[in-house]
Amino acid sequence: MLQRITSEALSGLTVAIVALPLAIAFGITATGTSEGALVGLYSAIFAGFFAAIFGGTPGQVTGPTGPITVVATGVIAAHGLESAFVAFLMAGAFQILFGLSRLGSFIRYIPHPVISGFMGGIALIIILGELDQVRQSFLLVAVTIILMLVATRLIKSVPASLIVLVAVTAALPALGSLLESLTVGPVPLNRAIDYIGEIPEAIPAFTAPELHGAALGTLLLPALSIALLGSIDSLLTSVVMDNITGTRHRSNRELIGQGLGNIASSLFGGLASAGATVRSVVNIRSGGRTAVSAATHSVVLLVLVVGLGGVVQYIPLAVLSGILLMTAFGMFDWEAMRQSRVAPKGDVVVMFATMVITVTVDLTAAVAVGVVVSLAIHAVRSRQRRASVVRDEAGVHHVHGPLSFLSMDHIFTMLRNDEPRLSLSLGNVGYVDVSGAKALLAFIERSERAGVEVSITDLPPHIENRLTALANDEQHERLRGALKSR
Repeated sequence: MLQRITSEALSGLTVAIVALPLAIAFGITATGTSEGALVGLYSAIFAGFFAAIFGGTPGQVTGPTGPITVVATGVIAAHGLESAFVAFLMAGAFQILFGLSRLGSFIRYIPHPVISGFMGGIALIIILGELDQVRQSFLLVAVTIILMLVATRLIKSVPASLIVLVAVTAALPALGSLLESLTVGPVPLNRAIDYIGEIPEAIPAFTAPELHGAALGTLLLPALSIALLGSIDSLLTSVVMDNITGTRHRSNRELIGQGLGNIASSLFGGLASAGATVRSVVNIRSGGRTAVSAATHSVVLLVLVVGLGGVVQYIPLAVLSGILLMTAFGMFDWEAMRQSRVAPKGDVVVMFATMVITVTVDLTAAVAVGVVVSLAIHAVRSRQRRASVVRDEAGVHHVHGPLSFLSMDHIFTMLRNDEPRLSLSLGNVGYVDVSGAKALLAFIERSERAGVEVSITDLPPHIENRLTALANDEQHERLRGALKSR
């Protein structure tokens, strides 16, 4: 037990180190001022702690994220920071209502191409938002990115973002004047180097928001938008966690935890938050499996904030910009883009349409349009809405109907059992989309890790070709093993 707790605490410390520069960067981006550093940090501290304790995804780390920051930036610009805190509180209340109404269960019906397009759109928004800083301090941003790439390859035990943040910040006083003097022809590579500036060093204080009827009316739609986006963002991260750990999160409890986290964050002057994919994966890879590690991450950040201001003020904004750009690049579903030549054309259209609408219109609208288009494509390609599973006397599980985003959760939930072998007949599957193919490949992988041997029989040639085309190298080997064992 002591060893388990120690492992969880160390994992939380690692995640806190990763979260520190990201929380600062997202906070400054949302508010447009150096004071935003504390707004971002308070978000990771309070939303992170309460979502960890009351959420439904063990080990998931909550804090400011790219999607939430994009929406929060608009709310702060339109209504001011104090009113934005009220919107964040209202968003948390909406999320609790979503969880109590069991709306979290619908996450299983969001198609994979919509997820890929949504995350790609968010990445583009972050990149576009950093262009001004890139133009102002191009060389410093470029150096940050290059050093992060090198550090990622050479040093595995310490997060690259922390290494670069400390190294560049420490070296800049000696190199700052040199960087500002470098030019390409008449164009300076660094017009100026801006810094975060001093932030107050104090224990966060509870502040009750001032609620007025007229103001609440104008904040209703922004709050609902934050609640919807934060719920989708968090539950998508929960799905990623499920794929890594082989477990199943509790969607509705997760929404309640996220709601409580956003309420707590708003009451202490923090940004709205959501489940953070990168930080959650770091937690799992570092050994964190329970709420202890995620909560520890928040406690460590609180300890740092109490005496952090004197150090943080010297961090260059260009370094944070480089870290954000690297985060954005990592958000793209590069595998889905590479596979667009072999994926169903309808799914490719959905992915890029979702991405474009995310950038040009609205984040929530992009997901809604992507799901509606996916439903229309499914209706054209298959007359059956969902598939079913029938087990015969020989113990073979026969799947009947389309293997798609509408049926994959139902199918693979029914196929979970404690037997050492599982025989799966797909002879009556006439249609498979990207979501269904990815779910089947992930199911084979999870089964193998659990010690269950999966054999697939009666696989139609066009289904086999699609699975082979969409599988990565490791999944391809597992698929071949399942087909050979039939």
